[in-house]
Amino acid sequence: MEKQERDRLLLTAMDSYGDYLMRLTYAIVKDEKKAEDIVQEVFIRYYLNLEKFEGRSSVRTYLYRIAVNECHNYFKSWTYRKIEISNLFGHLLINKDTPEKEILQNESDSDLMKMIERLPLKYREVIWLHYYSELSIVEISNVLDCPVNTVKTRLARGRKLTRIAFEEGNDYA
Repeated sequence: MEKQERDRLLLTAMDSYGDYLMRLTYAIVKDEKKAEDIVQEVFIRYYLNLEKFEGRSSVRTYLYRIAVNECHNYFKSWTYRKIEISNLFGHLLINKDTPEKEILQNESDSDLMKMIERLPLKYREVIWLHYYSELSIVEISNVLDCPVNTVKTRLARGRKLTRIAFEEGNDYA
C-alpha cells in the first residue's frame, strides 16, 4: 500500500472516529489528557498496522478494539498505579476549560451518566459501547474479545444496576 493511500485512510479514520474514540477512552480512564494520549496511540497503531488489517470487521470496530485494549494496558501500567498512589496523598486540580472538556463535562453532569460512571468497568464499557458508540452486540464482542453471551449478560446486569440505583437514588457501593 502506498504512503499516500495510507495517509488518506488515516485522515478519514481520524475525521470519522476521532470524537467517538475520545469519548470512549475518556469514559473508561476518566482523565482527559490520558484519553487524548490513548486516542493518539490508537491512530498510530492503526497507521502502522494498515497492511495487516484484513477487513474482517469494520474500521470502526477495529479502532474501538485498539482503544479498549490501550485503556486496559494503561490500567496495568506503572504510570497508572503511580498516579493512584499519588491521589491517595492529595489531588491537585488544574482548571483548564477547553471546548472538548466542556463537552465531556456536560455529558458527565447528568445523573444517569454519573450512575453509569460508577458501574464496574466491565459493565460501564459495554454500556458505553452499546448506547453511546452505537455498536452492535457482535461488534462489542469483537472489540472486547469476549463471547457474545458475555456481552449480553454484562449489558443486562449493567442496565439492572443502573436502574436500581436510579430508582433508589443512590450509589452502588
